[in-house]
Amino acid sequence: MFGGTETLSGRIGAITTGVRGGSRLPLLFLHGVGSDKSVWMPQLAHFGQERLAIAADYPGYGDSHFRPGATRKDYADAMIALLDRLEIGEAHVCGLSLGGIVAMEMAIHHPTRVAGLVIANSFGRHPDGEAIYDRSVGAARSIGMEALARTRAASLLGIEPPAGLEDELVETMAAIDPEAYVLGAEAVWRADLTRDLHRIHSPALVLCGTEDAITPPALSDALAAALPAARRVDIAEAGHLTNAERPLAFNRLVEQFISDLDGKA
Repeated sequence: MFGGTETLSGRIGAITTGVRGGSRLPLLFLHGVGSDKSVWMPQLAHFGQERLAIAADYPGYGDSHFRPGATRKDYADAMIALLDRLEIGEAHVCGLSLGGIVAMEMAIHHPTRVAGLVIANSFGRHPDGEAIYDRSVGAARSIGMEALARTRAASLLGIEPPAGLEDELVETMAAIDPEAYVLGAEAVWRADLTRDLHRIHSPALVLCGTEDAITPPALSDALAAALPAARRVDIAEAGHLTNAERPLAFNRLVEQFISDLDGKA
């Protein structure tokens, strides 16, 4: 099924595909600050063949209602409310960049709802986060989202991205409400979860593209080392958007990880 879902936090746009049942838990996908739920279409098509797969927008993004002053904790709570609305008690959660931050917030504050974590191209704290936040917000407010998207898209990608992907990124990012983007930028670049990472006991797979210049592999190394139960894997020749740049490799790694967890349940 496709479309929006009402939650306690307001309308949250979500795409769901696949079926429930058996030992395969649902899988929730969470996007980055310059994206929306549509970035996960390669994953929805793959994982929806055998389990319920869900991609959702944060408040203010895509088809979701804007929530003034929303924080990363609010994003996480909105995703829990979405699971409630879909009558899902426990799910695997896969987040990229900001999505990784939101996924970890879910695991910290709602540990019984997160069976397994996939954290792609993210971090516990970014050492240059404040400067990136200032540049991102300044550009969004001065030159607008479309110009920001055109100047930023190429830097997100690694070696030989799929044809047309850069144009898709520009189109998606240009459509984001600037004020929603500002809140998303604060949620990711000013995040510091380092004091809470020890509280995350969900098994985690930490992924990063070898060519990621935005959140370099060293940040994923540090994150994996700080989590109590984490595996760490690189995806070759990918930049910051590993799921869209190298979907076959990304899907294979995630499939193996969550299938192993389902088998142990």
